Amino acid sequence: MPELSRFYGIIIKLMYNDEKQHHKPHVHVYYGDYEASIGIDGELLAGALPSKQYKLVVAWLVLHEDEIYAAWNNAVASKPFDRVAPLS
Repeated sequence: MPELSRFYGIIIKLMYNDEKQHHKPHVHVYYGDYEASIGIDGELLAGALPSKQYKLVVAWLVLHEDEIYAAWNNAVASKPFDRVAPLS
């Protein structure tokens, strides 16, 4: 699963051809022992994250929405995508 971004110990990844399980554009987020799938619109689809990290991810999603949608569209078409800048 290719990495999209990384910041504050949070790793965000996209899977290729991953539109079937959650039926909406989303990212996979890892923080320590936590894992979650979060819609690009900020909806928690599966898993869990601590509140602070969830809020950071949602802020990052809002700031980089266009870039993340472009990466998602490439990923579901099995095309390479660019990394997105971290939250700083």
